[in-house]
Amino acid sequence: MKNNEVLIYDATLREGAQKTGIAFSIEDKIRIIERIIEDLGIPMIEAGWPGSNPKDIELFKKIQELDLSNTKIYPFSYTRRKNTKVDNDKSIKALLETKTEQATIVGKTWDLHVTDALETTLDENLKMIKDTISFLTKNNIDVLFDAEHFFDGFKSNKEYCLQTISAAKEAGASWIVLCDTNGGLLPYEIKSIFSEIKQRFSDIQLGIHAHNDSGMANAIALEAWENGAKMIQGTMNGFGERCGNTDLTTIIPIFNLKLGIESIKKENLKNLTEISHFIYEMANLPSNVDQPFIGKNAFSHKGGIHISAILKNLNTYEHINPELVGNSRNIKVSELAGKSSIMHMANKFNLNFKEDSPKLTAILDIIKQKENQGYSFEGAEGTLEILMRSMDMNIQDPNYYRKKFFKLEGFRVFTEMYEDNLISEATIKVKVEGQDFHTAAMGNGPVNSLDNALKKALVYFYPSIKEIDLSDFKVRIINQEGTESKVRVLAETHDKETSWGTIGAHENIIVASWEALVDSYIYKLLKNKKNW
Repeated sequence: MKNNEVLIYDATLREGAQKTGIAFSIEDKIRIIERIIEDLGIPMIEAGWPGSNPKDIELFKKIQELDLSNTKIYPFSYTRRKNTKVDNDKSIKALLETKTEQATIVGKTWDLHVTDALETTLDENLKMIKDTISFLTKNNIDVLFDAEHFFDGFKSNKEYCLQTISAAKEAGASWIVLCDTNGGLLPYEIKSIFSEIKQRFSDIQLGIHAHNDSGMANAIALEAWENGAKMIQGTMNGFGERCGNTDLTTIIPIFNLKLGIESIKKENLKNLTEISHFIYEMANLPSNVDQPFIGKNAFSHKGGIHISAILKNLNTYEHINPELVGNSRNIKVSELAGKSSIMHMANKFNLNFKEDSPKLTAILDIIKQKENQGYSFEGAEGTLEILMRSMDMNIQDPNYYRKKFFKLEGFRVFTEMYEDNLISEATIKVKVEGQDFHTAAMGNGPVNSLDNALKKALVYFYPSIKEIDLSDFKVRIINQEGTESKVRVLAETHDKETSWGTIGAHENIIVASWEALVDSYIYKLLKNKKNW
């Protein structure tokens, strides 16, 4: 690599998933991988730890079916267990079964962890590192070595810590990533430590992996790059255990816009805000409105003096143009605010909108109204596309396609206890092309029974409906008003080809669920162009 280059390594799906409250499904991970590849083009993604759980084993089977373009997917694993032959280690076997061509291996570099956590000898730990990396490289796997607790190890026992790096390098690791695993490092310490490493290892490729326990993860990543680390490991939105990790939504625009280094392609930078919010939705977490660059408040202007200055010159209170990262300023001074993101989605949906089209303003107004009612479209591209296509057909009617395919005459859902079991049943009546269809279905809970009844009704008219299944279902309380709170429902649906997200919001969870379910069916019908 050239001195002015940087590689971004996205660890959201493994490291980031360790954040309290996150439980990505396989479908979530696949959708996130697809969006990160398609909309950001990040070259390295750590997807999971196949040796730790069955879900990640299944994930890597599905990853083999993806078009990865120029992105490499990394499975994660620790070195072999102590006093175990590497080819007998269950985690290493699971890694090989992914048929990967690259992998990230984590090993201990702090003597305290070797003796107290692993409860083994310093020499055995060196063998664990050597054996694991040598075995994988002999199996034609390119190994990236994460030197866990490196900086604490360097301060505790420098000589041994550097021996672990030597072991990894001699065994064939192509990258050595120095990890501030406890998050206690301060930026000013980086220069002298990196200087010693480079003196001892002249031809080593270095990366940095920083935790944010001291609030310094981003600063450490930048300081490490300045001193020779050409790979930055981090997570979207800074997700991670305890206080999180280096935040890629901050680091990426700093490299691209402040340092003039293309960490991702220039044309992909405008998708950053959208992808950040999409991942919040997949994690079922509220977005951080105060997040730099991509937060809703990042370019908000409230004070009178500030607004007065902004109206005269945007540079007075904005360090970048928010549209460069797909964000917008949060003051109502221009019809153009937010139109760039609508144009981006229109192009993605193959809608032929012109920049001066009144449809853009109409769509933006509808979205703002919906968001005020509790909707959030970042993780619900299906609902957004339905709305935008409807507005394209009839600028006055955002529900065009919701009425085109069928009309709901009514539904009823009830749940009762029967022989110590809760049983739910939904009855539904719809009208399609003037024909009434009345049916009922049982289900595992009210939402599942409603879903089954709707499918049973529609498949008679639209046979392709039988190809879809609900793969995930998330509910979030929007306003804290006890049992009267408004809720947001995000549904993920898939067929044999792809998956999509739809959304509903209402004080009644059944109504919110119904809205999300209806859109999931309509989106499937819209995929068939003859239905347009």
